[in-house]
Amino acid sequence: MSEQQKDLAGDTDSYSVMLVDDHPLLRKGLRQLLAFEDQLQIVAEASSGAEAIVLANELEPDLIILDLNMQGMDGHQTLKKMRDDGVTSRIVMLTVSDSNEDVIKAISLGADGYLLKDSDPDELLEQIKKAVQGKMVLSEAVNAALADAIRRPVEKAATDLSQLTNREQEILELIAKGRSNKLIARELDISDGTVKVHVKHLLKKLNLRSRVEAAVWMVNFQGKKG
Repeated sequence: MSEQQKDLAGDTDSYSVMLVDDHPLLRKGLRQLLAFEDQLQIVAEASSGAEAIVLANELEPDLIILDLNMQGMDGHQTLKKMRDDGVTSRIVMLTVSDSNEDVIKAISLGADGYLLKDSDPDELLEQIKKAVQGKMVLSEAVNAALADAIRRPVEKAATDLSQLTNREQEILELIAKGRSNKLIARELDISDGTVKVHVKHLLKKLNLRSRVEAAVWMVNFQGKKG
């Protein structure tokens, strides 16, 4: 079994998680669900987009689980501001909306996944575990919308790797293979924080908003070279 295929049962690392939802009851339910996995450590909770942005910039958790339909600043606006600020955490939307428009907008703004709140709890936990390991996660009902989003070209993205350092290129290749920051750090024998800095720099240089866009860009680039 390859490193990236191992589930959390074979992984000794812990993963920091932040919950963002304006309903206390839903945050409590998520806390209880994630408590079944010792390696998923909730490090912060936010009840608004504005609060979430401050915490995301301060903590840069491994995973942010973000509600879409919040009062005031909604999930899309919160997501956009986080990515504009250079937050490289994996961000997964958790919502009741299976609207194609909402899905495509979230992915375009830099979301790393889109899960529905009415998912089976066991399935939801499995998807969250995959998300912290670097996988793109989607509820079954939104797969078609993602396919549409991926087909759309990334506007104003760079067309080659010339701007990237050798290390940034190495990391981009590993992102395209679905590696999480922790696995990249382990493979390259560097710290988690160093990986995050490199990811932030390469996204800015390529004019991309998320690891998902970076992975799609790299796969397309390699396809053109081949």
